[in-house]
Amino acid sequence: MSMRAVESGVPESTDPASRDDAQERRWLSIVGIGEDGLEGLSPAARAAIGAAQIVFGGARHLALAGDAVTGEARTWPSPFEAGIDEVLALRGRRICVLASGDPFLYGVGAVLARHVPAGEMFALPAPSSFSLAAARLGWALAEIGCLTVHGRSLDLLRAHLNPGRRLLVLTSDGAGPGEIARLLAGTGFGGSTLHILEALGGPREQLRSSLAEGFALRDIDPLNLVGIELAAGEGARVIARAPGLPDEFFENDGQLTKREVRAVTLSALAPRRGELLWDIGAGAGSVGIEWMLADPSLRAIGIEENAERAARARRNAHALGVPGLTVVEGKAPDALAGLPVPDAVFVGGGAGDSGVLDAAIAALRPGGRLVVNGVTLETEARLIALHAAQGGELVRLSVARAASVGGLTGWRPAMPVTQWSWEKPGNWVKPGGGL
Repeated sequence: MSMRAVESGVPESTDPASRDDAQERRWLSIVGIGEDGLEGLSPAARAAIGAAQIVFGGARHLALAGDAVTGEARTWPSPFEAGIDEVLALRGRRICVLASGDPFLYGVGAVLARHVPAGEMFALPAPSSFSLAAARLGWALAEIGCLTVHGRSLDLLRAHLNPGRRLLVLTSDGAGPGEIARLLAGTGFGGSTLHILEALGGPREQLRSSLAEGFALRDIDPLNLVGIELAAGEGARVIARAPGLPDEFFENDGQLTKREVRAVTLSALAPRRGELLWDIGAGAGSVGIEWMLADPSLRAIGIEENAERAARARRNAHALGVPGLTVVEGKAPDALAGLPVPDAVFVGGGAGDSGVLDAAIAALRPGGRLVVNGVTLETEARLIALHAAQGGELVRLSVARAASVGGLTGWRPAMPVTQWSWEKPGNWVKPGGGL
């Protein structure tokens, strides 16, 4: 590596002109550092730290980098977003940001990349805590679930609790493993084995194991990751991967899209990665919850005018592993004002109100999907008219369940549901003129 490359911290290119251009553009370096400090850094990573005019990092990161920092050392401020603003304000100077392990795995690198083009920065990651944990446990990283509850709700774990599965979970502090153990024991997974991996990669590293039931490990290092081998006991609550969870999984007062109808509804809504759903008339929140369970990237907003039901929907979301469900208390269509543009809309309550459907259709992005379920004749008539005017699919769903009739068994039908599903065209024109 040439002296100029060392000074800039930018790896050399084989083309001198390209090298000079890259050095001018790449003002931001992001260096992953482990608990082994400078010993674990490559020459290029050390050079990037040494060449920086300003080095950002947590107090622990700056201490680990030690004498490699020759410029100004700045402790990352609180709140976290303030640090992003400070870095961006220094665009054009030689800046280095230190991070734990791989900065692009739940790290600051991924956040900075939303604001800084890739051509203006270069990253030198260290092994992630997940990679180190998998290596210590002898687990194939590609075959296990990796997630973080660092600064997030522990309820995120619930959606991943499946018998025989292995998980690696990054926690916030020394209390995290015990909290995970209590959650597992309380959901029927008390026989699961927890492996507590502390201060991985450094001189304080240690590995301890315990069953979730009766977990009693103490003095756990705040820098820890938990490996979990899940074992389900009798009655363990397992959240299936297919839509149509049992109705009893949802706390409800009867205002619930029933299991079979819910499965068909989710199929019609057709969730795709990264999309946002509006669930108008959320009730128990079941449709929004199952939408989010389909993929971690999916988001949902439930709109519910009844405060008690809104609170119940929030509790259901936490209990079923999607605490990120947003519930807006208010009556549609007024409560829809100012919400982010949806990719899909489900109307399960208030479908008979023309104002609700008009507002939902107007808000839906072109190419988005609308699904409306109705049980009254008045709502059915409106959906038939919409189908005739706008197209889409009209389906009538009838479900009957076996139930006791006297001393025998017979079919007890539920109220039939009329479902209209429609995709908004890019050139959609509102009936009567105008967009």
